[in-house]
Amino acid sequence: MSKAKKISDADWREKLTPEQYHVLREAGTERAFTGQYDKHYDDGEYRCAGCGTLLFASDAKYNSGCGWPAFTKPAEGEAITEHRDTSHGMIRTEVVCANCDGHLGHVFPDGPSEAGGLRYCINSASLDFKPED
Repeated sequence: MSKAKKISDADWREKLTPEQYHVLREAGTERAFTGQYDKHYDDGEYRCAGCGTLLFASDAKYNSGCGWPAFTKPAEGEAITEHRDTSHGMIRTEVVCANCDGHLGHVFPDGPSEAGGLRYCINSASLDFKPED
C-alpha cells in the first residue's frame, strides 16, 4: 500500500484546501467553467493535487467545451484507476488517482475519435500543474 493511502482524514484536511478536499476525498465536483485549468494550455504535466502523482501530460489536453479540463488519455503507466459510479441516478466511470485514491472526475466515450474517442473530464481542484522546463 502506498504511503499516500495511509494518510488520515485529519491530515488530508490539513494538506488540502477545502475545495480540493471536497473533490479529492468526498468525490465532489467543482462548478463548470470555474476551474483554473479549464482553459489552460501551457506545456507541462498535470499531477495529483493530493499526492503529486503524474496523471496527464499537456499534449493530451484539449478544449472539449464541457467546462472542465479534458484529456484524451492519462499519463503513461498506471496513474489512474477507473470505477463504476452509479451516483446521482447516472451510470458513469469514475477516475481516481491510483496512488492516493483521490477522486479526479469521470471518463466518457465522447472524446475526439482520432485520439481514441475518450474524454477524461477532470476537476481542476484535483490537479497541480508543473510547467515544462
